[in-house]
Amino acid sequence: MPYHNLAPILVLAFASAASYAASSHHGGSHIEWAACDASVVNDTSLSCGFLEVPLDYHDPSVGNARLAIIKANATGERRGSVFFNPGGPGGSGLQSVQEDKELLLQVTGGVYDIVSWDPRGVGNLTIPGEIFCFDSFADYSAFFKGTIELTGIEETGNFTEPADVKALLEQAPIMQKKYEEVGQRCRRSSSSKYLKYVGTAAAVRDMVSIANVLDGPNAPINYLGISYGTLIGSWFVNMFPERVGRVILDGVLDPIAFATEEPGKTFSSQLVSVDTIYKALITGCALTGPSGCAAASKGDGPLDIDAKFQALLKTAYDATKANASVPITSGQLRVELFGEMYSPVSWPNLANEEYPQIVQIVNGEGPANASHALRRRSKDLVRRNPLVKRGSQSNDSPSYTSIAILCGDSVDLRGTTMEDVFKGIISTARNVSHISGSVWPAPFYQCAFWPVRSAERYEGPFNKTLANRILVASNILDPITPLPSAERLAALLGQDAVLIRQNGFGHTTESAPSACMNGIFNAYMTNGTLPPNGTVCEVDADFEVFDGVNTLDILAHIPSTDV
Repeated sequence: MPYHNLAPILVLAFASAASYAASSHHGGSHIEWAACDASVVNDTSLSCGFLEVPLDYHDPSVGNARLAIIKANATGERRGSVFFNPGGPGGSGLQSVQEDKELLLQVTGGVYDIVSWDPRGVGNLTIPGEIFCFDSFADYSAFFKGTIELTGIEETGNFTEPADVKALLEQAPIMQKKYEEVGQRCRRSSSSKYLKYVGTAAAVRDMVSIANVLDGPNAPINYLGISYGTLIGSWFVNMFPERVGRVILDGVLDPIAFATEEPGKTFSSQLVSVDTIYKALITGCALTGPSGCAAASKGDGPLDIDAKFQALLKTAYDATKANASVPITSGQLRVELFGEMYSPVSWPNLANEEYPQIVQIVNGEGPANASHALRRRSKDLVRRNPLVKRGSQSNDSPSYTSIAILCGDSVDLRGTTMEDVFKGIISTARNVSHISGSVWPAPFYQCAFWPVRSAERYEGPFNKTLANRILVASNILDPITPLPSAERLAALLGQDAVLIRQNGFGHTTESAPSACMNGIFNAYMTNGTLPPNGTVCEVDADFEVFDGVNTLDILAHIPSTDV
């Protein structure tokens, strides 16, 4: 299971925080490790503990935060710790180590303890914990009833239909008012006092605090960050350049864009590879044929598969226009497709399990006794937006942690209106990604209306001289952290960074197996060996995306025609 999955995260709940001994306060010397609660972390080789740190490192009078930490012991002779962040923002470090211990130990050579933590705003063990602004999913649904928050954006013809443009722009004042009201709800919630303390700068300082306790206040800090974890990484290496040990950043967010522009304005630049990855999906389906992909008929080429997906989107679009209470809208289908671009290992399941079910739902087909299951399936689709993290409360209230972190770190409010946001989305759907340019909702778009900014934000410079050289990795085609972002970060760091690319598609290089990439990670972490800048790794030839079809097969046959 690749460790980059940004689909909704199951937040860990321990039976009792009391089963752990609390750590020392800020300035203390150790973390008291104990067994993790077996009902949550069933790997008995893992240890758990807490560390208290200042909520505000520049104002200790504010009080303390408490970090829930997890550790996988080195399998060889220990050389220190490697800290890991799985992305999000909002990903659970506790869960990620539980799920991906073997992979993390493998790529780091087994000579380090793997240490992660639930950052502020994540789960219910770290304090501050998960950010909730609604009492329940029902409360959230009632608040947004009748809006695109629940249905997604309806558009066809690459958002060139005047009626689609008019319909979206008519919702602009409604959605702007809703998002402004959400911001005020969050400020009235039980999470409100913590909203300005859950940002990325705090996460960096928290990691340094943990490292000081585990490895010493002057020891180099080793770090592996993926996706949003690369933003923590790029801030870390520039906030604490003298502490940089061996650092791998995989699937890079552009720190300059993030520091200087509203996330909603730069999100389009993150989608530049999506349509090519979609073409990889339909190409793989065509190459394997009907036996390996239920969407294929005998003799179909990629454009024939595309025509079927487009027809499905159009059918859902027409049904939604005729009846607003359809089980699945075309907007929701676009969200589903976008999520699939992250992980090619899931494509056979999409093609053979999900696609036939979605066709039934959209066409209103299937036996009567299947209708309940299909509607439940459609509800799952609504809630599987990879950009929207769901909460862990029994009522499944949506988590606002991702938004609180992204928007708390964002530039100050600039008077951007929802009409500005919508016009940007229309342009993105026309010019950047026909498939996913109109994906909605996404936390990036809320920052123009989010009322709180973090107590500390790092805004650069991003070209500090580092104590050690770092490794920057990217797939050639990544749906959300594209290669140009990795190239920009590597260029900023100059001689202190080596860029390595993987000739594949998906989110982060771990979206597909590569002995070449794993070998480079391992050699760097264990020996400090770095490959030549610009090295390209191939995905393992024996990894079949579809039956009988590997990554190189697909890359060799992707059509040049626009989809």
